[in-house]
Amino acid sequence: MITRYYRPTTLAEAASLAARPDTAVLGGGTSVSVRGSTSAAAVVDLQAIGLSGISIDAGVVRIGATTTLHDFAKSDAVPIALRDLARREAPSIIRNAATIGGTIGVADSESPLLTGLLACGAEVSLATLDSTSSLTLDGFLDGDAPDGAIITSVSLPAHGTMAAMATARTPMDRPIVLAVTHRDAGGVVRLAISGVADRPLVVDPARVGELTPPSDFRGSSAYRLSVASVLATRAMASVAGVSS
Repeated sequence: MITRYYRPTTLAEAASLAARPDTAVLGGGTSVSVRGSTSAAAVVDLQAIGLSGISIDAGVVRIGATTTLHDFAKSDAVPIALRDLARREAPSIIRNAATIGGTIGVADSESPLLTGLLACGAEVSLATLDSTSSLTLDGFLDGDAPDGAIITSVSLPAHGTMAAMATARTPMDRPIVLAVTHRDAGGVVRLAISGVADRPLVVDPARVGELTPPSDFRGSSAYRLSVASVLATRAMASVAGVSS
C-alpha cells in the first residue's frame, strides 16, 4: 500500500529518495513498479526534474525518460517503425501519460515498443545516489542495473532500416508474437522477438527454433514457436540488402 508521495525537483534528490527501501519510481503514473518487488510504500514522481525531450546528436537519438509515448510516437527524430510500435503499445489516452522510462521499467513481456528498442540495440542511461552509468537495454532487462537506479534517458541509432512482423487476434490487439529487425548503417542486423518468453528477447536468427515459448489461451508453445520462425524469417528478409 502506497502511503508516501514525493515530487523532487532535482535528479540528486530523486536518486536519494529512490535509494530508500520499498520505494517505486513514478514516470507517467500509468503503472507503479518496483523491480524485484511486488509492492511499494512510497513513490517518487519524476515529472518535475526535467527528464523529457527528444534530441539527435552525432547519429544518436536520445529520449528523456519522462517523454510520453504520445510525444515519442509523433517525433520525426524517431524511426517510423518505432513510432508505429509505440502506437501499438497502448491506447491514445494511455500514451498521453505513459512514459518511455516507465515502459522500460515495467518491462511488460509483450511490449511492442520494448521489442523494437531491443532490436535497435538501445542503451539506457541510469542515475543512482552515487553515480551515473549506461547499460544496454538487454542488460537492464536481465537485471544488471544497480539497486535504486533511475532511468534518465534512452539512446538509439538515428539511422538504419527496421521491419516489424506480428500476428494478433485482431488488428487492434497486442501481438501474440512480434518479430522486429534492425539493420544498422554498417549492415549489422539484430532480431528481437516478443511472445516467446517472460520478456522480449534479442535472438540469434539461426537459433529461433531453439526457443521454448510459454503456452496460454491465445496459443500453445508449438504455435508460438512456429509463428516466431515465420515472422523472424519475414522480418529478416525485409531488411536484407536494404540501404540504411
